[in-house]
Amino acid sequence: MQRADTQSFNQGLLEFIAASPTPFHATRNMAEQLVAAGFVRLNEADSWSLQQGKRYFVTRNDSSIIAFCYGSTPLEKTGIRMFGAHTDSPCLKLKPNAYSVNAGYVQLAVEVYGGALLNTWFDRDLSIAGRVTYKGDGDVPLSRLIDFQRPVACLPNLAIHLDREANRNKSVNPQKEMLPILMVAGAEEQDLHSLLKTELQRTDADAVVKAILGFELSLYDTHKPALIGFNEDFIASARLDNLLSCYVGLDAMLNASTEQSCLLVCNDHEEVGSASACGAKGPMLEHFLQRLIPDTQLRLRALDASMMISADNAHAIHPNYQQKHDAGHGPMLNGGPVIKVNSNQRYATTSETAALFKLLCGRAGVPVQSFVSRSDMECGSTIGPITSSEVGVKTLDVGVPTFAMHSTRELAGSDDAYGLSRVAKAYFEQVAAPGKFA
Repeated sequence: MQRADTQSFNQGLLEFIAASPTPFHATRNMAEQLVAAGFVRLNEADSWSLQQGKRYFVTRNDSSIIAFCYGSTPLEKTGIRMFGAHTDSPCLKLKPNAYSVNAGYVQLAVEVYGGALLNTWFDRDLSIAGRVTYKGDGDVPLSRLIDFQRPVACLPNLAIHLDREANRNKSVNPQKEMLPILMVAGAEEQDLHSLLKTELQRTDADAVVKAILGFELSLYDTHKPALIGFNEDFIASARLDNLLSCYVGLDAMLNASTEQSCLLVCNDHEEVGSASACGAKGPMLEHFLQRLIPDTQLRLRALDASMMISADNAHAIHPNYQQKHDAGHGPMLNGGPVIKVNSNQRYATTSETAALFKLLCGRAGVPVQSFVSRSDMECGSTIGPITSSEVGVKTLDVGVPTFAMHSTRELAGSDDAYGLSRVAKAYFEQVAAPGKFA
């Protein structure tokens, strides 16, 4: 039965990632599932009156989302079970004046977003998706999500005959060498705004698009997510970091009980530091908590009884590069979720939050692992330390072990996401303040 459950979960995960080429699409897809499950959509411009026993969600910038189940137990006694992830992934984003003609080809100028593995973008079938803002019939700008879906661009490698050092000493200049080809130039080619206008009207035949005013568009690999390996041991996909964690949190939230209050927050802009109105370093979560519990004393009491699980993928030990890992902390794919530890607070895990997570893993029958970076290598970070310091909630950093993080096609174990989901569900169901688990 568990194998069938794992397969069903993974199918949903793969479909979610495939339908979410940008943070905007991921947020819209999560919102649609929440609405279908009976969650009430909140508008930040409205006055709120949240009621126990009901479920809500709110978005900001169309790219970050908070979902909340208001449990029947008092918030100041049992707190809020929080689960956090991020919607963005490293990618190539179009510059405002992206369209140019060079050597007979139409190319797109792009900006590298986050710490992308640039070499993995070459020789891929690329499409374009994101948000377009335009002028319609009125004077108020309108925005709509688009996704060309089909391969419309490519970034060909230079042949080995023209670069004999490519296999020994290859570096990539993002300004000069990361210019995807869109089409062969000719007398009838259109500018980018014309192409976007056509795509908007293809998506909605009734749309009136008088002028394109702006856009936030990304390139993405059209290669679909898949289960791979001789025994289908692995999930291969773009954006596993960190849509996998978003889906885990969403799945747990959709199945959360009505007794314990639970919260899911998926922020944009983690890959570039989280410093935005909708990022973890911004006030989105704090604003939500202030409106949920206006009284400062009650809110601080509730936060003291609360806990945050920050879920973001972890580095699995690579068999070809074992020297890149600490010998005692090398997580394995399909070895269970990973507790991430860093004494310099790049991760927010404490001995107490780690202990609580281990207890939950034990109850769910899920194995658990630990990750610590080599002492002579710099460590990455997550929304965990940011949320912990901004909101003042005890926090744990965990993640699913992954290969090729920030590649256009990452690799995770086919058992691990479902394992983390089972632990997240147990976490949401536990009606007791953190540190007081029965």
